[in-house]
Amino acid sequence: MLEQDQIVRILEAALLTAEQPMSLDRLQGLFADDEADREMLKAALTQLDEACGDRGYELKKVASGYRLQVRQELSPWISRMFEEKPPRYSRALIETLALIAYRQPVTRGDIEDVRGVSVSSNIIRTLLEREWIRVIGYKEVPGRPAMYGTTKAFLDYFNLSSLDQLPPMAEVRALTEPHIEDLAEAGPEYAEGLTDEELAVAAHDDDRLRVDDADTDVDAGWASEPEQEPEPETTPEWEPDNGQGERY
Repeated sequence: MLEQDQIVRILEAALLTAEQPMSLDRLQGLFADDEADREMLKAALTQLDEACGDRGYELKKVASGYRLQVRQELSPWISRMFEEKPPRYSRALIETLALIAYRQPVTRGDIEDVRGVSVSSNIIRTLLEREWIRVIGYKEVPGRPAMYGTTKAFLDYFNLSSLDQLPPMAEVRALTEPHIEDLAEAGPEYAEGLTDEELAVAAHDDDRLRVDDADTDVDAGWASEPEQEPEPETTPEWEPDNGQGERY
């Protein structure tokens, strides 16, 4: 068997090289049967985690396995290395993702019932393309709508090892509902706890329309319904008459 310190160095090198989290099975595959067993790997990972205590990166266990990542508190400086800014997502997309995560499996209709507005096809497409959600079945009702659930990629992206680590729904609401009127507009469940005065303020602007959130990397916001220009009246160049100068 290899020395424990050597196993730790091998694991650290492998995790620094890997582009994706590595499961314990994948890490085990790095060693021959007579070099390290599963218990030795677990002990080595614990030792590596402790060794990262005073470093700029940490060992993180997520749904897909283990990875070494930059500590969150250092991101303001590390982000300056990259010219490309991280994508920004609309509040509608975050709300949709949250509902899928907390209520899965859910259909598109279930999400619309809670939010009180229709869900853009572009939002669902974006979540599927990012592999944050997937179709996990079809509801046995007329039309058999798809039921959505989250994926391991979703858990990995948000530094979670399981759905049990999701923050309380109240914290998610605080992030996705910056305005009282938006809170009431989202539906009765979201308006829970608002005073009558706050609800009255929210109801004052009922005629406002939500901008189509097809562009999911910016906050959609609100906009008034655009005025449509009347179509110009057209007169036929020629019409038959009845022989007395009168048109039919």
